[in-house]
Amino acid sequence: MKFGIIRERKNPPDKRVVLSPTACQKVLKKFPKAQILVEPSPIRAYTNNAYEQLGIPVTDQMQDCDVLLGVKEVPIAALIPNKKYFFFSHTIKKQPYNRDLLRALLDKNIEMYDHEVITNTQEQRVVAFGRYAGIVGAYNGFRAYGLKYNAFQLPKANDLPDQQALIDELKKLKLPNIKVVLTGRGRVGNGAREMLDGMGMRRVNVTDYLEHEFNEPVYCQIDAGEYNKRKDGVRGNKADFFANPEDYRSNFFRFAKVSDFYIAGHFYGQGAPYLFTRDDAKHEDFKIKVVADISCDIDGPVATTIKPSTIADPIYGYDPISETEADYKKPNIIAVMAVDNLPCELPRDASEGFGEAFVKNVIPAFFNNDKDGVLERARMTQNGKLTERFSYLQDYVDGKE
Repeated sequence: MKFGIIRERKNPPDKRVVLSPTACQKVLKKFPKAQILVEPSPIRAYTNNAYEQLGIPVTDQMQDCDVLLGVKEVPIAALIPNKKYFFFSHTIKKQPYNRDLLRALLDKNIEMYDHEVITNTQEQRVVAFGRYAGIVGAYNGFRAYGLKYNAFQLPKANDLPDQQALIDELKKLKLPNIKVVLTGRGRVGNGAREMLDGMGMRRVNVTDYLEHEFNEPVYCQIDAGEYNKRKDGVRGNKADFFANPEDYRSNFFRFAKVSDFYIAGHFYGQGAPYLFTRDDAKHEDFKIKVVADISCDIDGPVATTIKPSTIADPIYGYDPISETEADYKKPNIIAVMAVDNLPCELPRDASEGFGEAFVKNVIPAFFNNDKDGVLERARMTQNGKLTERFSYLQDYVDGKE
């Protein structure tokens, strides 16, 4: 089985890679029948030479490979027909901007495997960059806080080498006695928590956070059961919320009344209530002035996120009265950090973590007849057609949705 690590061609440039040089080494050592070729790249976080030094060939001959591994969408013109591809296609939610990409995958008889739907037998995702989005998002949030209040200036995350360097910068800060609320306890939320813990910020429980003042900066991490409650007043739980989101309403405003800084690291599902609305943000008791929206759902559950921001220009302001963009440094304006490709700012750490999971959970399936169904569950297209699991995308392909 010959694997090809393809060059990332999407703009803006992405330095991440599915397999780092050391990850390639692990694959070749564990699976003697595996071969790996690396397409040359001028932007990858690891140089071409870093692969060659470990004996991994760097070549343009990707057409010689059976399986091609990438991170972001492959431009249609660069797709090689009749190959197996792994990348984030951003089509499984019927994203209109990638409809032509999915059509091209079918037309070119490509067997497509989307990283987003690679799961274990319990249907849990096994490869993702979410943790690194949380790590960078939390750091960027503090950077936004410092810039809004002219309190301090942190270097940009992508100018630093790794997570520890980000933590070292945060440790230098002398923050006022602010309260930080963090939503989510998945990969993203827990990645953000690593940064808060790493910088030495005190974590407090919900009751203390809501009812007490502190003489130091503190944070509180909350999950769906704490920022939502059932409409009928019956005590709910997280499982019930995910099964019946329409039965719930947001209970987040109680946190908005006492928080200075909000880090959004939750997963938002269809039918769930918004955490806070534009009307909520207008309320005189709404205290939050800095939002780091790692989840970045536009015009969604976090009302201040009216557009994505970019690594080059990561912060914008939201005027809650006019509901429009404004200068984030003005007193009544909420500073919003909503970069939608955060892991790109920590490409080596993100690549190492992703590759470790890919080597553990995906590569073996090519050599054990896919005994756990990893490939079968993630295969979106085969023989020029959508697979049964992804047949719901047919109307999208046909342009009916």
